[in-house]
Amino acid sequence: MDAIKLARLLCEDVSVTLLVKSGCFIESYYQKYMLDSNVDLKTVKFSTAFSLAIIRKARSLLQERTIRNVVFFGASELRSLYFAFLGRDLNVLVRHGTTKTRPKKDWLHRLVYSCVNYHIAICQHLADNVKAIIPFAEKTQLKIIYPSLRQKPELILNRKKDETVRLLHIGRIADGKGQREAIEACSILYERDIPFELVLVGEIDPDYEKSFNEQLNKKPYIDAIRVVGYTDVVGKYYQQADIFIFPSKGEGLSNSFIEALSYGLICIAYENTSFPELQQLGFAFYLAQDKDIEDLKNKLLKAIEQRNKVSIPLLEQSNLALRVFSAEWEKNEYLDLLQ
Repeated sequence: MDAIKLARLLCEDVSVTLLVKSGCFIESYYQKYMLDSNVDLKTVKFSTAFSLAIIRKARSLLQERTIRNVVFFGASELRSLYFAFLGRDLNVLVRHGTTKTRPKKDWLHRLVYSCVNYHIAICQHLADNVKAIIPFAEKTQLKIIYPSLRQKPELILNRKKDETVRLLHIGRIADGKGQREAIEACSILYERDIPFELVLVGEIDPDYEKSFNEQLNKKPYIDAIRVVGYTDVVGKYYQQADIFIFPSKGEGLSNSFIEALSYGLICIAYENTSFPELQQLGFAFYLAQDKDIEDLKNKLLKAIEQRNKVSIPLLEQSNLALRVFSAEWEKNEYLDLLQ
């Protein structure tokens, strides 16, 4: 989705070719929603990160279209792209949206990353992570460009409140993304007879589905949890919610979390990765101690107590999100780096 969003932004001003793996999510999304866009989609079939098919396809596109600028979303496939770029005068930008844990400063990665002109981190946390993990060539520069909101929020200051607390989590359902912790935190509401609904929006990782369903089926409050799956109309779920609960273990910078802030939702996260940075930018929300489920429960109770007498200035929060995560600003930051 990040690659799609940036391609849409940049195609307003420059010619954009989007090269993706054949049969992937981006290809199906493009066929459904982007056929009338100015983005030209090209696909390549490959099964391993180092692929002659990627090298051949990328080199042919670079030559046919006299491409000068390349923005790469990913990690492993850069090994193939290095050889596709070899001998060409290119401006290569690598965008980093997730936290990396394994150092990549061996001789092979130093060679592969030597083709990079700019590393683009989407927050300070990831910029620090890139500096610690990724090798830099003499020409390579690091820049922070905050991602823009995917859509303009429809702020609802006077949300209709009833006894039921409406909790929301939006994100791919996978290990470490916070759904398991959100479900566990709801036990405190069940124990205290606080009526609630937890809505989980996002496609489920097939490798995670079995263990996720096993956890869900063990809960006596399973009927209060609604798994929506993937949807293109996320806005209505923000509008219906009271509290956005996102206890992720290792996000870069969550699109759904900054969207929840922009919709004026009361938000809760663990104190890790980029979440303290968001508070430093001026956003107000609840931070539970990292990986502390009991503190997460306490913060959830505190948020519920405050929902009818919110001390967090929701309108100011929404306006701040529109300024910090502006689409025009993100686009111009990228355009300034293109040659």
